[in-house]
Amino acid sequence: MNKQHTTWVIIIFAVGTTTYTIALFLAQLTTQLAYGTIAVQGPESRVTLAVSGDNIYIAWITNKTGNDQVMFRSSNDAGATFNDIMNLNNATDAKLHDIQIAAGAENVVVIWRQQINATSDEPVARISADNGQTFESVANLASNGTINVIGT
Repeated sequence: MNKQHTTWVIIIFAVGTTTYTIALFLAQLTTQLAYGTIAVQGPESRVTLAVSGDNIYIAWITNKTGNDQVMFRSSNDAGATFNDIMNLNNATDAKLHDIQIAAGAENVVVIWRQQINATSDEPVARISADNGQTFESVANLASNGTINVIGT
């Protein structure tokens, strides 16, 4: 019989004067870690997170400057501390939506859709191979053949 251990983690962080609260449950089975989001509170309804080992990754879309931006924050010590916020895109003319994040081993992938005009609504991604410390340039996933990297 597998014994299950459940831990609740409450993550509270501030962006400027806005406070976000994310409640997580972590269920530790013998060798498998299951996770899920219980609640996300804050003005940004577009928040996503992933957990891999002791690493917690949070990404969200905000529009505090008048332009949609993808923000990212990570913890490499099970939420005891969090690294500084990173802006994963500097778009000035795009509407962003459908943000998702995935993580495994040292890899983190943040994907979202950006709409630059009425006929352009394309998926793009930023990929990290070092636990979210740095990211490659924005990659346009809608291109056939070699993926176009935006900004290089």
